[in-house]
Amino acid sequence: MIEHRIGTREEWLAARLELLEAEKEHTRRGDELARRRQELPWVRVGKDYRFETDTGSAALADLFRGRSQLLIYHFMFGPDYTAGCPSCSAIADGFNGFVVHLANHDVMLWAVSRAPLQKLQAYKRRMRWTFPWASSFGSDFNRDFNVHLTEEQQRAGRAEYNYRREAPRQGSGSAESGGEHRPTDHATMCGTDQATYMRERPGMSAFVHEDGVVYHTYSTYARGLDALWGMYQWLDRAPRGRNESGPWWQRHDEYDG
Repeated sequence: MIEHRIGTREEWLAARLELLEAEKEHTRRGDELARRRQELPWVRVGKDYRFETDTGSAALADLFRGRSQLLIYHFMFGPDYTAGCPSCSAIADGFNGFVVHLANHDVMLWAVSRAPLQKLQAYKRRMRWTFPWASSFGSDFNRDFNVHLTEEQQRAGRAEYNYRREAPRQGSGSAESGGEHRPTDHATMCGTDQATYMRERPGMSAFVHEDGVVYHTYSTYARGLDALWGMYQWLDRAPRGRNESGPWWQRHDEYDG
């Protein structure tokens, strides 16, 4: 629990101005990190990945839809899930509003999942989402970009995620946030068991299309997705902050009232 005290307006203003300097430094640091992301070397994508979309089969280059930049959110929705991951769903709730702005600034945003397209379309209708969502079912795409583990990797304890080898999991911890969340709860909400649920992982990847070639430029996972999770940016500015000890969120159509 964050401690606070009751003070005068003058005391508040003095503390706020001190905090403002730290916030400005944080902003400058964020600008520097963004510049360093853009300076990462580009890596040519050599595989011919295929996706199923609302308009038919597509190559990775087709997902750009005439833009030069592509952002993909790796949405946790495996072939054996009956519904999308609640955490990924909370993140994706923000996509509808800004996907049109990105598309008009030379950037396409897609969600990609391993579930068959029919499942994605049904869930998309349920959630009332309109952003583009492609199925990578039968493709190596998710595995190659480190957001899918095979059963063999899982059993052998050879899981790699967020650029490091994971310790064997015993039912605690969470791929979504890096905190002490319980993936068993979300597995149940996805209609599957914990092991199956945890074979999918969240992440985002960036690509660029230049001179007919697609390059991979950036990927991030786990807490690296915090900045994309709109509700947390608001909670970090609320009086009691995140104020959580585990996963409290549900899909937006599951809350009472």
